[in-house]
Amino acid sequence: MGQTCTYQWEALMPLRTTCLGAYPKPAYVPITDWFQVGHDVADYNERVLKTWTERPEIQAELDRATAEVVADQIACGIDIPTDGEVRRENYIHYQCRHFDGFDFDNLAHRVLRNGAYEADLPAIRAPVRARGDSVLVRDWQVAQAASDRPVKMTLPGPLTISDTTADECYGDPERLAADLAAALNHEVRALAAAGCRHIQIDEPIFARKPDAALAYGIDTLAACFNGVPGEVTRVMHMCCGYPNRLDDTDYPKADPQAYVRIAKGLDGVVDQISIEDAHRHNPPELFGLFDRSALIVGFVTVASSRVETVDEIRARMLEVLRNVPAERLLAAPDCGLGFLGRDLAMRKLGNMVEAARSV
Repeated sequence: MGQTCTYQWEALMPLRTTCLGAYPKPAYVPITDWFQVGHDVADYNERVLKTWTERPEIQAELDRATAEVVADQIACGIDIPTDGEVRRENYIHYQCRHFDGFDFDNLAHRVLRNGAYEADLPAIRAPVRARGDSVLVRDWQVAQAASDRPVKMTLPGPLTISDTTADECYGDPERLAADLAAALNHEVRALAAAGCRHIQIDEPIFARKPDAALAYGIDTLAACFNGVPGEVTRVMHMCCGYPNRLDDTDYPKADPQAYVRIAKGLDGVVDQISIEDAHRHNPPELFGLFDRSALIVGFVTVASSRVETVDEIRARMLEVLRNVPAERLLAAPDCGLGFLGRDLAMRKLGNMVEAARSV
């Protein structure tokens, strides 16, 4: 693959390592990443979906790209890689396109985040329902075929979908979240039945809207995993926000106290809880609030081109280990790696894995 951060994987490590979703796409992939709600959905409809219909060979290219990004993560020593979300424009709308009830042709205009920006969003114009087949099962099978270790699959959570689409049907956030959870549960159970053993629901909106998370969001998160067998590791991820570009250091983040507010209500609902920590360290008392769930802690940033050294990553790991036992701690980046490009992503992952093996 042209990189040097190749490590011999070991079945047992001081700290296990994982990734959280997006990985830089190979240059030949025609689907570009976008991370902001205000991206031009209509432009995506025209450029990318047209490509799918006009280029039948695209499926083979995406399969090849998936294998490559899984191989990159393994080369860096990651224990639980992801499929890199290679097929997705973003992790939210990719899933919504495969549910009934969403209208991607007649977008709805919205003013968002207290007037911070405006966007034309996919609209929910009918009850949300899962379709017969899961779109993610084949995505996972392609990724797993390229891996010698379990591959994790990621899905957007009910509150996060609600926050990045326009409700023109329900008028009731809790009822909408419940229907979204039921549709997502169909996807989760299909993945579990296919053999996927690490399934992650992304709910960054929990950190943005802790009141909603406590009122009904945690319950709908749990509902996403209804009926999932015990051998499946149930994971949730909640980062605190994405910038508009790499090395944008002055972008709005969620309230630092949001994690603290919802920790006890969330603890034990899933097996692993992913929080970011590299961009902005959490207070020591936060880690002690989790008694049952394992923590996936972000030890490298995803929006900065500065590569954290092994020594500084190790030092932060040792600080966290004062409050979290090693058997309940995993190391990861803060969030997806799509902004970084392949070289930066691999350098950061390589240093993180080396630090995890040395604490």
